[in-house]
Amino acid sequence: MTADRSAGAGSPARSGTPAADGGPAGSPARTGTAAPDGIPTRPSSSAEGAARRLLGLLAADAPAEELASQPARSRAAGVPAPDIAGVERATETALSVRRVLDQHRRREAELVALFDTAGDLAALRDLDAVLRAIVRRARTLLGSDVAYLTLHDPLARDTFMRVTDGSVSAAFQQLRLGMGEGLGGLVAQTARPYASTDYRTDRRYRHTGTIDDGVAEEGLRGILGVPLRLGEEVIGVLFAADRTPREFTPDAIALLGSLADHAAVAIDGARLLEETRSALTRLEAANATARAHAEALHVASDAHDRLTRLVLRGAGIDDVAAEIAALLRGGVAVHDTDGSELARSGTEPVAPSAETLTASRTDGRAIHADGVWTSAVLAGSESLGSIVLTGRSELPEADRRLFERAALVTAMLLLMRRSVAETEDRVRGELLDDLLADPAASPRWDGGSLTLRARRLGVHLSRPHAVAVLDSEPALRPRLAEETARRARRLGGLAGIRHGRVVLLAPSEAPGALARTLAADLARALGAPVTAGAAGPGHGPEHLAALHAEALRCVTALHALDRTGEGADIAELGFIGVLLGDRADVGTYVERVLGPVLAYDSTRGTDLLRTLRAYYDQGGSLSRAKDALHVHVNTVVQRLDRVAQLLGPDWNTPARALETHLALRLHQLTRPETGAGPRA
Repeated sequence: MTADRSAGAGSPARSGTPAADGGPAGSPARTGTAAPDGIPTRPSSSAEGAARRLLGLLAADAPAEELASQPARSRAAGVPAPDIAGVERATETALSVRRVLDQHRRREAELVALFDTAGDLAALRDLDAVLRAIVRRARTLLGSDVAYLTLHDPLARDTFMRVTDGSVSAAFQQLRLGMGEGLGGLVAQTARPYASTDYRTDRRYRHTGTIDDGVAEEGLRGILGVPLRLGEEVIGVLFAADRTPREFTPDAIALLGSLADHAAVAIDGARLLEETRSALTRLEAANATARAHAEALHVASDAHDRLTRLVLRGAGIDDVAAEIAALLRGGVAVHDTDGSELARSGTEPVAPSAETLTASRTDGRAIHADGVWTSAVLAGSESLGSIVLTGRSELPEADRRLFERAALVTAMLLLMRRSVAETEDRVRGELLDDLLADPAASPRWDGGSLTLRARRLGVHLSRPHAVAVLDSEPALRPRLAEETARRARRLGGLAGIRHGRVVLLAPSEAPGALARTLAADLARALGAPVTAGAAGPGHGPEHLAALHAEALRCVTALHALDRTGEGADIAELGFIGVLLGDRADVGTYVERVLGPVLAYDSTRGTDLLRTLRAYYDQGGSLSRAKDALHVHVNTVVQRLDRVAQLLGPDWNTPARALETHLALRLHQLTRPETGAGPRA
């Protein structure tokens, strides 16, 4: 038999058994020999030797099982019973020491793991990465099947599943736990850790169908949850769970709690860092916006200065339009209040729509429609016109503001022009008053001086001129005067107000056509009827007073004849014009009324004129007319049919008949009949 390994080295061996050191049976033990475990021994009692052997095993970090087996081995070696009790006491002490060492070693390992975890979490900057690391480390430290983390939702007043590790159930990963619901809801509500050996059968917690279904689908049994706390605030819950029942020890609970404390700090740090990054990003964006805005303001201010200097140097609207087009890299057109073009650069003729212009006036902003940008040119609430930009489908905010600044500069230029024009109109109006004064009634009237003054204003009275008197509703007369003055500048004439009526003096050889054009154009500008009576043409300043008087009678006659809103001259008023005109041109009147008949008789040798006069002299009777002419009645009918072809089908209406009969009488007075032979 071999000796018990628990026996001390050098102790006397029993008779018939080998010595503890392997010597022959019955031989005395040698001092300084080694025990089977290699520890030097000296002769001692069996209990003392067992104690020394147990210390050696502890020093060699032998497993607890080997320590616990020492009493049995001593018995097997034949150690006396009294010594066995000492061996057992020594073994119990060794096992107690071993447990303490194991506990310290485990605690040391946990502390190292927590230290490493804290270092790992501190190195992470992304919140998602921090949360994943926390859950993964919790699962590793506790050796659990699943680990997961829920965060508090202050708006919904519950907690929601944020990160899982080891989970396979989609329903479980989407769970939300109300305060006090389930194990996790209770942890979040009370800020205390809770554990359940088997959650399915544990009735200490408030079970809900949703939570139980999710836990069952994941297959969880043993669950441990600890709060994630920042001071007094619970921001979430950290869990470790197994798919089998598990009794979580206080050490496990403390370990997960320590990890949760580190995790809460890391989560708060990651959140703060994320908020800081977000704030920095917003700050950078704000700085970029501020820089862009400052640059845009600088560009707009520089452009405004350039345009303003251009205006102050006396540049015209064409120069300003060209500069705006260059600044905005497009085409520009500037229009007056009536839509007439004042200037254009880099674009074809284009006019803003009424709807777009109205919207721009209302909003005070540039409006994009139909492929062009339109900005109203305003002086306060007064509209001075519009400016149109083409060739730019998209207009960044900076360019849009620049375009709107250009409209302001254009308004300034138009105001300056209007001020100059008003001054000039005042001078022109004074000249017009002097020109229309009756030379006979003014002893100081000097035609030569007036002609010189007119030439200085660009009006050459040596050319044929017509005088037009214009009338509209009394409330609209100031606007009518303004629009007429604008038209006078365009025509190279003069305009003003005389005796309460607007008067225009303009170069023209066709006063009737001028009157009709003025009536139509000014009516469109005012949105109301305009009546225009004209007279002329006249050469030199001495005839203008008479022309004005005739034009005034003409406009009065138009109202009397119920032709308000029309334009005409005296000649176009028929016999009324002959009666009203100072310069009654009978020949022209006769030619206008009877010209086609006179020409037909002259070229064909017919007698239509005499037949027409006989018809009227006989009161429109065909039978009496044929007797006066000594022809057959059919001949009279045929001749009158020819007259209808020449003068128009309405030749015998009352109004035309009066004109025709008067023209026949005047022709008879001025050109006696030559006795041309009658022909059909």
